Amino acid sequence: MALKVIALAALVAVALARPESTPSYGYGATTPSSGPAKYDFNYAVNDPPSGNDFGHQEARDGPNTQGSYYVLLPDGRLQKVAYTVNGDSGYVADVTYEGDASTPRPYTSSPYTPAPHYA
Repeated sequence: MALKVIALAALVAVALARPESTPSYGYGATTPSSGPAKYDFNYAVNDPPSGNDFGHQEARDGPNTQGSYYVLLPDGRLQKVAYTVNGDSGYVADVTYEGDASTPRPYTSSPYTPAPHYA
C-alpha cells in the first residue's frame, strides 16, 4: 500500500512540474541584422613557387548578386568565371580561358638512395 502512495505522489509531482505553456521559437520582427543582405568581399592568392594563383570577389545588394573568380589550371590556362544572380533568375555564369593549354611536365624524382648504414 505504501508503494502505491509513493508512486501516486511521484506521478502528481511530475505532472505539477510540467510547464503550462511551451516557449515559442517563431521569427520576430525584422531587425537591421536580419534585413536584406548587403555585402562586398574579395580575396586573392598568388604564390608563384607553389603555382597557386586564384581569387574571388562578390557583391550583393538584396536579391541581386554579382561576382567573379579565377583559378590557374594545371594545364597553364587561367580560368575566369563572371556570374550574376538577379532575384529568382538563378545563377548565370560566363566562363572564359586565357592562355594556351600545355601538357604539364611529368614529375621526375631522383632515384632512391638508401641512407648510409653505420656499424
